[in-house]
Amino acid sequence: MSGGSAGGPVTVLLAEDHRVVRAGLRLLLDHQDGIEVIGEAGTIAETERSTAELRPRVLVLDIDMPEGSSIPAIPRLRQQIPGTRIVILTMHTAPSLARDALRAGATGFVLKEAAETELIDAIRAVAAGRTYLDPELGAQLAAERPDGPARPDDLSARELEVLELIALGHTNGEIAARLYLSVRTVESHRAHIQQKTRRFSRAELVAYAREHGVV
Repeated sequence: MSGGSAGGPVTVLLAEDHRVVRAGLRLLLDHQDGIEVIGEAGTIAETERSTAELRPRVLVLDIDMPEGSSIPAIPRLRQQIPGTRIVILTMHTAPSLARDALRAGATGFVLKEAAETELIDAIRAVAAGRTYLDPELGAQLAAERPDGPARPDDLSARELEVLELIALGHTNGEIAARLYLSVRTVESHRAHIQQKTRRFSRAELVAYAREHGVV
């Protein structure tokens, strides 16, 4: 199935693990001219299968999926279906997360709280070959100093905080409480750290943190 030709509707696959949220997004998109929702997925595995089968023009992808963060799946999706553009839809407002998603290959980043006003613009922008970033997050990223201190393996400031607490022996629950995050968000940060550093066990992460002066 084609993702839509020039002049045809922009085909969209919705990847979100909450059915109620998916239903709301579908209702929003179904009322837009030139946009057609052709499928839904609730897990990363379903997303990869459906994207390969349906080849949508745009994949709207939630970061927090049942298997964990969907960001590590973005390079695979881009390699397997290069014609599909990816718009991240998330409740997380950390600029570092937007940066990670864009570096992984996403071309849009929208906050769920602003989905009603921004998701349509984001879908149309990325389908046209442009990049769309939540305006507030875009301003924060632009304000960051490009000449700031180098970080090992380009870990974000938040990822360094999480890595430090991991190295100090804290559990995901304890880290979440200390940083005022959800356990799921901590798990996502941990997955990003593991991907970037190529260290996967706690012992490897502790050794890495010591080698790079994090602790």
